[in-house]
Amino acid sequence: MRRMGRTENPVPSGLARGRLARMRKDAVMAYKVLVVDDEKLIVKGIRFSLEQDDMEVDCAYDGGEALKMARQKEYDIILLDLMLPVMDGLTVCREIREFSDVPIIMLTAKSDDMDKIMGLEYGADDYVTKPFNILELKARIKAIIRRSTKSRVKEQEKSHRIAVRDLEMDTDSRRVFVKGREINLTAKEFDLLELLLSNPGKVYSREELLNIVWGFEYPGDVRTVDVHVRRLREKIEENPSDPHYVYTKWGVGYYYKD
Repeated sequence: MRRMGRTENPVPSGLARGRLARMRKDAVMAYKVLVVDDEKLIVKGIRFSLEQDDMEVDCAYDGGEALKMARQKEYDIILLDLMLPVMDGLTVCREIREFSDVPIIMLTAKSDDMDKIMGLEYGADDYVTKPFNILELKARIKAIIRRSTKSRVKEQEKSHRIAVRDLEMDTDSRRVFVKGREINLTAKEFDLLELLLSNPGKVYSREELLNIVWGFEYPGDVRTVDVHVRRLREKIEENPSDPHYVYTKWGVGYYYKD
């Protein structure tokens, strides 16, 4: 099937090395938030409000559950109550800092400055005293995530490396490793993988991938993308039929999710 009547903006062929790694997340992305509080009405209210801004919200009601969820899933930010059953918020914050630098906002009903200082010393990025204005809370969430995202992007650009799960890409040497073993990719396979990993959560149609990776003037059709994705999966996925890096959005295209 030839590409006919395309309206996309032309993308020059021969993309410069490293350009894909510097592409920004232009699409609106859903922030992933973990809300931890034993007061279910508060959790319900926060969740409802955040979901109105298209955020993905998980909830936990005690410290042990929160710690388990933080280990199992990556979040953009955690809202963590100070007073929790099973394990208090300060302990949870300290434990999370042992394995993650995810931003944490402490929620506290106490106005004691010492509690706030302790939270910050244990690794929290900010604190909000109850009762709080939900609009202020959302503003703080977005501000902290923006700062955190910019920091990660700058660090990634500085290192010229992309590391996700068991896979590492060196965008300077154009080498790929899975579980420490080097994987030989073709130039287009490398560019395709680099684009998807650099923009987690963004779904690219086959037309978009063909235009970006192969160039607007490429005479082939979208089946070229499918063939390269299949070969790429065979090289990097432990089970190509159950991928963990290159996912299919049926009827749309391909994407990577972290």
